[in-house]
Amino acid sequence: MKLEISQRAKKITALLSIGAVLLLAGCSSPTAAFTVGKKSTSINDIQKSIDNILASRRSVDITGMNLQNGSALIQNQVQFFLISQLLEDTGKSLGLNVTPAEVAKAKADAITQIGGEAKLPKALVGAGIDPTTLDLYFTSVLYSQRLAAYAKTAGKPVTDYVTAVAAKEGITVNPRYGKWDPKTANLIPADTTAGAVKTK
Repeated sequence: MKLEISQRAKKITALLSIGAVLLLAGCSSPTAAFTVGKKSTSINDIQKSIDNILASRRSVDITGMNLQNGSALIQNQVQFFLISQLLEDTGKSLGLNVTPAEVAKAKADAITQIGGEAKLPKALVGAGIDPTTLDLYFTSVLYSQRLAAYAKTAGKPVTDYVTAVAAKEGITVNPRYGKWDPKTANLIPADTTAGAVKTK
């Protein structure tokens, strides 16, 4: 009887150990491109956005456009999603908010400025913006503007607020995309050449 209880205890201990390993593995998910606080953006989300941008290029005349490709395009999209999340979190921490109606107005104004809806696809391609993230783009623009105004009134640089929120929430970046610089609130590109090429 004692032997049977002992064997069961060992099995339970083994199961608990396996569960702990799985839990730890989930905390450092290899599918995340980056994590800001408790919010993660997946590698798949980044890839979908890049695919949308590349697909958009096939529908317009890109002659003469200086477009990003390869690692530069990937880096730009990771940076966009990461900074967008951080700007929103920073804004909300200061009591600043952006409403859907404000985003819709900013988008409508921009479309008018470029000459109408028909010219939007080419404008987005030229700017390297995924059409499905257009609302997120204008949300980020509005948060950026409000943070700039808030910082100006307070007599401080915007980066002071952004880096403070980043430090409080914690930012983890998948090594394939680079690393987060807490001092400049910026994403430093990964060295895809494994050190063969150095940048100044």
